[in-house]
Amino acid sequence: MKLTTKGRYAVTAMLDLALHRREQVVSLSDIAARQDISLAYLEQLFARLRRSGLVESVRGPGGGYQLSLPPAEISVAEIIIAIDENIDATRCRGEENCHGDERCLTHQLWQELSERIYAFLDETTLGDLISRPAVQEVALRQKMPAGLRVEAGEGR
Repeated sequence: MKLTTKGRYAVTAMLDLALHRREQVVSLSDIAARQDISLAYLEQLFARLRRSGLVESVRGPGGGYQLSLPPAEISVAEIIIAIDENIDATRCRGEENCHGDERCLTHQLWQELSERIYAFLDETTLGDLISRPAVQEVALRQKMPAGLRVEAGEGR
């Protein structure tokens, strides 16, 4: 399994949305600025997340996105699957044709790894992540104006 930038950005953006859900609607431009992700890239990701039912869009002035479910009901695995990311460590994508038309010598090893990775990501929800002290610390820092961050010792 190789988690690409697409998967990392999708999880990061969804976590940002979960952290700011009290603001009713969160604009993609705000997420882009806080997380240093291209707005155009976020638009592509959120189109997929919306189609999968994980987020809802709100149109008009002050529009943006909100989670479709509480953070505790959205797993990291769901986010990754929604954007068509692969959680399979096998070379054959589980088809068992990794050695010609047959299973390779290490197929079972990579299949078991895939299952464990999926289980971990499926058990980890946005609710779990937002309750972590390290995530809270970063979220607070990101809310702080850039000039104050330098004065507080960041960036040295």
